[in-house]
Amino acid sequence: MPTKLPATDAVVVGLGWAGAIIANELVDEGLDVIGFERGPWRDTAKDFNIASVPDELRYNARQELMLRTAQNTCTMRNDVSQTALPMRSWGSFHPGNGTGGAGNHWAGITFRFQPEDFRLHSHLTERYGRQAVEAANLTLQDWGTDWEEMEPHYASFERVAGISGKAGNLNGTLQEGGNPFEGARSIEYPTPPLKQPYGPTLFAEAAREMGYHPFPVPSALVSEGYTNPLGVTMGPCTFCGFCTNYGCANYSKASAITTVLPALIRKPNFTAKTNCEVLRVTLDPSGTRATGIVYIDASGREWEQPAELVIVAAFTLENARLMLLSGVGEPYDPITQRGTTGRNYAYQTANSVQLFFDDKNFNPFIGAGAVGMGIDEFNNDNFDHTGLGFFGGGSIRVTPIGAAPIANRPVPPGTPTWGKEWKRATVDNYLSTMSIGCEASSYSQRGNYLSLDPNYSDRLGRPLLRMTFDFPENDLRMAQYCTDRVAEIARRMNPRQMVEKPMKGHWNSGPYQSSHVVGGFVMGSDPSVSSVNKYLQVWDVPNLFVVGASAFPQNPGYNPTGTVGALAYKAADAIRRLYLKHPGEMIA
Repeated sequence: MPTKLPATDAVVVGLGWAGAIIANELVDEGLDVIGFERGPWRDTAKDFNIASVPDELRYNARQELMLRTAQNTCTMRNDVSQTALPMRSWGSFHPGNGTGGAGNHWAGITFRFQPEDFRLHSHLTERYGRQAVEAANLTLQDWGTDWEEMEPHYASFERVAGISGKAGNLNGTLQEGGNPFEGARSIEYPTPPLKQPYGPTLFAEAAREMGYHPFPVPSALVSEGYTNPLGVTMGPCTFCGFCTNYGCANYSKASAITTVLPALIRKPNFTAKTNCEVLRVTLDPSGTRATGIVYIDASGREWEQPAELVIVAAFTLENARLMLLSGVGEPYDPITQRGTTGRNYAYQTANSVQLFFDDKNFNPFIGAGAVGMGIDEFNNDNFDHTGLGFFGGGSIRVTPIGAAPIANRPVPPGTPTWGKEWKRATVDNYLSTMSIGCEASSYSQRGNYLSLDPNYSDRLGRPLLRMTFDFPENDLRMAQYCTDRVAEIARRMNPRQMVEKPMKGHWNSGPYQSSHVVGGFVMGSDPSVSSVNKYLQVWDVPNLFVVGASAFPQNPGYNPTGTVGALAYKAADAIRRLYLKHPGEMIA
């Protein structure tokens, strides 16, 4: 039996972006808040010192900042006919560990979703007809919210993170040099765009010549010194090339540990409990009220922490797993399509074209996780899908992350994998190779979902999360179409050789694709097909909020973190403005 502790006003599970933002907002409202983090406390000066952080073996190859699979992992299969097997190393995606979560090692690309994304099913039905949407064999859903509700919260997140970029639509007026496809923004980006390396500049020139509208990729790497509304100061990015999968030694990459937690930890009504893994959310006998959480500390001792308000804001997969382990909602059944817990799991579709030149020097060791130029002409529903046989699209962009020596050995197809010829090809191509990527949508389908595994357990005896996922035919057709468009731009750049890499075949958990796993506890306006309402409040359990990318009903062709941050501010605003004044269901 766990030892019961004195009650507190609120507990927050997870101290990454979403958890840190909500905890800070509730503390400012005067609540006593305890934040729980499964991993250690991370601090830039201690953990990401400039003398040790640019270590490719430690951080990229051995995944220092990722959750240890011995501590917790998941099982995976492509469809229900297969037996799911455990992921014993992180390949396809990288869950973070410790305060800051995956935000410590993320690239920093920070898009807002487009207005149509929040009412995707309705939008596509209105434009193409119900028959065309049904023929796609997808489980697309509206989010239960809209652009007007989301935009102020995007602005709040961008201000606290110091996002660099150029507005493309400011209060309804298109702006030269920005993204013309974005929704109307109320304010400019907090900091100007980053300076662009040669590769993105070359891509932008070719795209512009073809009639497209290139723009600087919005970035959580600040372009100049910046002090956010919480009084935390960041320094400008130095393009060190050690960014994706690394912590930032320069206080340049926005994360919870560089923007929110330094202010939050100094507030007397906040307590952080690290190396403490939450086992479940506790409910009263009726199942309609959360009473707190049960957790285990570093010594293995179990504790019960009662609370009036429970916020679960962990990584997507752990949000869904905690709800399944806690008996919150009805588990989703892909056969009957009943139940909502685990429903609409989705991912991202990664595509690219690699270009080999003879006469270019890209200095690829210069880079950052989120510096580059992109176009949106073939993203989401920005182009006419009539007769194409698919919906969705992708963000086409060149974002050189920094070519570190172990993982980055660009050689043409047919090159031996070792020996003299491989070494010669590496020397010949290292400086003169670049890639154009297309991070594309992943639309939910009936058979993609999350559940508890009946065969495998973690070290504490709890069932592992089972992931059943494969790319829908819709997404594979989209991937080929969008990669063909990327190839057209690549040809315009006149490389010696190019290699097209559209996503094909079944999802494979081995190679890294992105950490953009979404869904499983989705938001909406209909409790029969969603788990939380537009305020991220759990249907029928009004003092429980589940916040994160787990709320996405499907994934558009953008990186998710900006929207996770906006949803965190949206939930916190609703709690402060509505729930605390009248505790209960905020939507009847």
